[in-house]
Amino acid sequence: MENPLLSPFDTPYQSIPFSKIKSEHFIPALKKNIERALKQINELTQQTASPSFENTIEPLQNTGALLERNSAILFNLNSAETSDAIQAVTQQAAPLLTKFQNDIRLNQALFERIKTIYYQRDSENLSNEQRTLLEKEYKALVRNGALLSNDKKEMLREIDTEKAQLSLSFGEHILADTNNYQLHIKSEDDLKGLPDQVKEMAAEMAKSKNKEGWIFTLDYPSYVPFMTYAENRDLRKELSLAFGRRSFQDNDNNNTQIILRLIELRKQRAELLGYDSHTAFVLEERMANSETIVNNFLEDLYQKAYPAAQKEWQEMVDFAAKNLGINDFEKWDSAYVSEKLKQAQLDLDEQVIKPYFPLEKVKAGVFEIAEKLFGLRFTKNDKIEGYHQEVDVYEVYNKDDEFYGLLYTDFFPRPGKRNGAWMTSFRGQKKGQRPHISIVCNFSKPTASTPALLSFQEVTTLFHEFGHALHGMLANTNYAALSGTSVFWDFVELPSQIMENWCYEKEALELFAKHHKTNAVIPMEYISKIKKAAHFQQGLQTLRQLGFGFLDLSYHGKEIEGIQDVKNHEKKILERVQFSKDQPDNCSSTAFSHIFQGGYSAGYYSYKWAEVLDADAFELFLEKGIFDSETAKSFEDNILSRGGTEHPMTLYKRFRGKAPDPNALLKRAGLVN
Repeated sequence: MENPLLSPFDTPYQSIPFSKIKSEHFIPALKKNIERALKQINELTQQTASPSFENTIEPLQNTGALLERNSAILFNLNSAETSDAIQAVTQQAAPLLTKFQNDIRLNQALFERIKTIYYQRDSENLSNEQRTLLEKEYKALVRNGALLSNDKKEMLREIDTEKAQLSLSFGEHILADTNNYQLHIKSEDDLKGLPDQVKEMAAEMAKSKNKEGWIFTLDYPSYVPFMTYAENRDLRKELSLAFGRRSFQDNDNNNTQIILRLIELRKQRAELLGYDSHTAFVLEERMANSETIVNNFLEDLYQKAYPAAQKEWQEMVDFAAKNLGINDFEKWDSAYVSEKLKQAQLDLDEQVIKPYFPLEKVKAGVFEIAEKLFGLRFTKNDKIEGYHQEVDVYEVYNKDDEFYGLLYTDFFPRPGKRNGAWMTSFRGQKKGQRPHISIVCNFSKPTASTPALLSFQEVTTLFHEFGHALHGMLANTNYAALSGTSVFWDFVELPSQIMENWCYEKEALELFAKHHKTNAVIPMEYISKIKKAAHFQQGLQTLRQLGFGFLDLSYHGKEIEGIQDVKNHEKKILERVQFSKDQPDNCSSTAFSHIFQGGYSAGYYSYKWAEVLDADAFELFLEKGIFDSETAKSFEDNILSRGGTEHPMTLYKRFRGKAPDPNALLKRAGLVN
């Protein structure tokens, strides 16, 4: 059987021929890719010439190109279009890839060459980018065990293999529990309060399962509207508790033991490498380079946000008792009451503004904004394959009409796709190679009578992920290892979060916020209300994010031995940021994919850290004009195109002319004057 993964793709822009790739192709291809890459490494280390950047670091960047491509395809499919077959292959692939990574990281001959170059770097006449790459390669090997004795290297291999498999299982368990639940409603009375589009989606879901009535799931476009609008409190409770039970039930998908084992393995790994904790290991390569700095940062925000959050919570409790007959306020009431309170205080009904945000117009709008700011042009190409029929592919061109990349967009939930939203890459950027970027979301689907209409939160989510995509698409570096989003983890959210700001600006909204039936531009009064709504319950929103940050750090600090029970530990950490009563059969840790499946372990604080950067950076756009070409050019030249070629603070100061001001975030949130 011909295996398409064994050679470069003979397609436009070497795009992926998804229809030709079968699950059984991956393992044979990955094994051959690994064999070839190890042979290349061996040839590199056995050369007789003295080690130099040109004969060692440079060729190392092009080693294993097919392996990198094929593993990206596999893991992206496992997130966005998985199946039992893909999950089985991914479980097989994880230890193979971990072993390969360790074979490189723990290759003593390779390390000796890189170490020699590193210590003679001042005599090599290297560019800033080359120096950064050399330091990154050297540190990566040291931080992955190059200085360990052989027996400890073997321990590291075993830890990494187990960690990789556990993280995969963690995500698979959440997806399984999410897919296993459905709320089947047969009486229309139980749908009171729900918008017509939400009801129509639920009816179509039931029909797809050959059932009468309406079906709601734990996917966000189904779950969030139900919790926000459904008047039936008992059903809100049922759905809320089902959501909170994901991977915390007495079944094969329970993640509590995986969490305990993962945090133990991470601590063991850190200690092997000479660090006190996983947090200490992670933060060494962050802008906030110590646990003390991060804790002080979070604590400072907490002290400023808590009084506002407490006031906002009490306001909801009082409003619920006075206006909604809810005297025992519970967590399944918060989204519902919050929406009612927002309507009362701001006269802003999400369902009134939703018709102004049809997905196709919002997408066209974000493309137009990217063109105004950075000169990018997006052309849909139906001949380039996506991995699912709902995936669209766009050719991206720069202001000089040069091909600049491919963008895949994937917007709707389905059974083989994990919840949430993310940007990823099928192919990175480097000299002579443009990137293939993908943004994946879970938005409300179109129905038979209505196009896909986005909530305002979904609008900001699209802009957020598109900001990440811009970081990838506008990358212009020599080496993939320093390109696009390959930056310090607490810097990576700046491009995504700054893009959200355009959603609140009249000049930007008028480009795309147009009624799906009449094409009328969103009225100015709504824009004014949207801007006011940006301050609504910011104390509670901030406290929620801080809670995740505190919880993350608690799992990765020095004293994890005291964590014997995940639920009890979580309850203890979160009690200072939560006002609702704890539910014994609910646990957020067991579905905390960011830190146990994704790359945010000891790094969840970075969302808030990057918010400081984006609030401060956007002040310059507000000062100069949100479409000011000079400011946009500076942001592209100093941030978006530069990737990780220099320290992020150096890049930031070059753009902004100063260090970021933490008060910019607090002012924008309305938490300080």
